[in-house]
Amino acid sequence: MNFNEFIIALPKIKNIPLPAEASQLKMVPPYRQELVKQQGDTIKNARQSAVLALFYPDLEAQTKLILILRKTYKGVHSGQVGFPGGKVELEDHDLKHTALRETHEEVGVSPELVTVYKKLTQVYIPPSNFYVQPFIGVADSTPIFTKQDSEVEDLLEVYLSDLLSESNLTQKIVTTSYGADVQVPAFNLNNHLVWGATAMMLSEVKDLLKQTL
Repeated sequence: MNFNEFIIALPKIKNIPLPAEASQLKMVPPYRQELVKQQGDTIKNARQSAVLALFYPDLEAQTKLILILRKTYKGVHSGQVGFPGGKVELEDHDLKHTALRETHEEVGVSPELVTVYKKLTQVYIPPSNFYVQPFIGVADSTPIFTKQDSEVEDLLEVYLSDLLSESNLTQKIVTTSYGADVQVPAFNLNNHLVWGATAMMLSEVKDLLKQTL
């Protein structure tokens, strides 16, 4: 989609109610409820984090979204695709500040270049016991991305048209924490399967934007 058309339509989302769980449930893994039950009382002390769905124009004035491929490490999100973002630090004024700071650290886009348009619906991540607050933001010019080599394996520049296309919805086989292999809903974006909490947040972004574009 042409970025000028996108940026003209985008302000409409400020007055549109969030699709919330109606969107998220489309991409919920079938074992999610069981994982939430396993958390018990620990969910009450879940840590806070924030991420940014950052849209921008490429050099041909087409609208894109930046995602990151995380490094392989000893952790529950090893090698997964996600939004730039991370946990709240003492220096953060609020969750929006967290999302902008972490985006700057992970992909090199300065907060001064980003306009945040809307706060989306929080998502709880059982394996890491985090509540994640997503935001939609826009950079008006093509960013010069610089990935954080210690945490980011690669940057995925996804066309908005690919996110909105129903043909990019698919399934992925994953092994759950209790050993079973199950099919989970996923997005096929830039030859990567995006599932779990990131897919749930992407689903809300997609449904929200489809109401305006």
